[in-house]
This record gives sequence, C-alpha cells and structure tokens, in this order.
Amino acid sequence: MDHSIWAEGLTKRFGETQALAGVDLAVPTGTVLGLLGPNGAGKTTAVRALATLLRPDAGRATVGGYDVLREAHQVRQLIGLTGQYAAVDENLTGTENLLLIGRLLGQSRRDARRRAAELLEDFGLSAAADRATKTYSGGMRRRLDLAASLVGRPRILFLDEPTTGLDPRARQELWTTVRELVRGGSTVLLTTQYLDEADALADNIAVIDHGKLIATGTPDELKTTAGAQSLAVRPADPSDLPTVVAVVGELAQTEPEIDREVVTAPVTDPAVLPAVVRRLDDAGVVISTLTLRGASLNEVFLSLTGHSADEESDQTTTERVRA
Repeated sequence: MDHSIWAEGLTKRFGETQALAGVDLAVPTGTVLGLLGPNGAGKTTAVRALATLLRPDAGRATVGGYDVLREAHQVRQLIGLTGQYAAVDENLTGTENLLLIGRLLGQSRRDARRRAAELLEDFGLSAAADRATKTYSGGMRRRLDLAASLVGRPRILFLDEPTTGLDPRARQELWTTVRELVRGGSTVLLTTQYLDEADALADNIAVIDHGKLIATGTPDELKTTAGAQSLAVRPADPSDLPTVVAVVGELAQTEPEIDREVVTAPVTDPAVLPAVVRRLDDAGVVISTLTLRGASLNEVFLSLTGHSADEESDQTTTERVRA
C-alpha cells in the first residue's frame, strides 16, 4: 500500500519529559489519519517532527517518500501545515496574506495573485479579501490560515487541532473543506481533541498518550474493541444522582460522565447491567432511564486513556513551550 506518511520508532525527549516514546504511524495516500490524545500527549511533537520543524532523537520517518531528516527540503515542498493558532498577519488583508505566501514559495506575482483569488473564493472569503485580517472573525481567520497552507497545492496536509475555538458552524465548514481536499487526492494528518471530529473525518485513528501509541484502527474497529458498549442511567429523582454515579463508577471501574442527569460509562462485561439494577434497587433508587448501547468514540477514548480528551497530561507545559 502506498503511504504518504510513514514513521517508525519516533522518539523525542525534552529534558525529563519523554514527549515521544517510539511512535509508529502509517497514513495511506488519499486518506485522513486522526491522531488523538489528551493535551500534552505528544500529538504536536509528532506533527512537528514529521513536518521537519523538529528533529527526533531516534526513529525514522518519510513524508511523500522523502526522509524527513536527510531530505527535509523535498518534504517541505510537498506539505502544508496549519497549527493550533491562526498564523496570519493581522495587519495585512486576506489577499495580501496569501500573496506573501505565494511569493515566498517562488510563484510569480501574476500566479500568486491568481492563486490567492482562487483560494479566497474556495473558502468563502472573497467579500473580505481587501479587509485587514484583524477585522475577521475567528472562523474566517482559521479558513484563511488553512487557505495559506494550500497556496503551494500541497499533496500532504498536517492539521494540528484546526478547529480549536471555532463555533459549530465554522467547524462544519472546515470539515467540508477537508473532505473536499481528500476527494481531490490529498492526504491529511489531523490532530484533534474533538472525538466527534475524528469520527466524522478520519478513515483511521491512532490514539497517543504520554508519547506512546496505545491504539490504532478505524473508528468502528476502536468502538468494537475498546468499551464495546455504554451504560446510561438516569435516576427519577435528581437527588439520587451521587448514588448512581458511585454505583456505576464502582461496577464499571471507571469515572462516569454526567450529562443532564444521565450517568454514562463504557462497559465490556454485560453482567454490569443487572448488577447496577440490583445495587440501585437495594439503595432504594428509582430509575427513569436505563440503556446499554454501542460505545461512542469519546467513551472508547476514556476507556483507553482513563481520562477525557481535553484533560491535560503532565507533558502539557513542555509541549506548549516547544510548539
């Protein structure tokens, strides 16, 4: 199989922190890999290593068939990168930002202007093309940032938490853009804390925690193999919620989630359901809702890592400093 991104044994240490501890990745051409992990798990470090912005301590990696260490220049000619924060010049207009990138990439003034107009149209920014970027909304800046990463028509795109801080509509618009890019043959490595985003966009998912790859597979495969079902319990009396949380947490052996008085937790043993019913009945708790359903990707993540995707690991500060 043709892989646009391939890595074996990537290792990186910052002082006492092991940011990457032997990460292996393989992203087939024309697909999206969702790289998931809590804050500070090593996602951004992996992206920076693959994008030639950071030298790994050990391991090998190729992007577009080129070695990221020995052939970094060739790699940079193939890729686009959008980081966690929009990297546009706020004092320049949308057009001027894209013209600057095009000229830096060696495009003629005419070609750069043509490409800028094309991208502004594609990203719904033509009406704001001559406005200073500082007047743009957050969603508009993110779209301009993504457009800037596409000026050179990259075959491979790294998106590092591209929808952080965007409203739901702007997120959906960016998802549509990513899907169109992949249909056009691009390969995307997407890091995100949003499990619904990975579920919607990724062909395959790799879960990283404390610098180690702990699970890989399609979204459906991960749902099947880790936390195959989810228990949801709602007490008839909201005052019984602490009791329900305690019982479900003890029997499911994990920290349950609470959403509008519904307590949920991933379970792998079907015997948990009748055990919860017996324990709550003994405690005098009346249940208004009790269901056992297929696990969501968020619940799979919780079962794999022991914490939610937006919870910070002890590597967070180091990774932010190095980002």
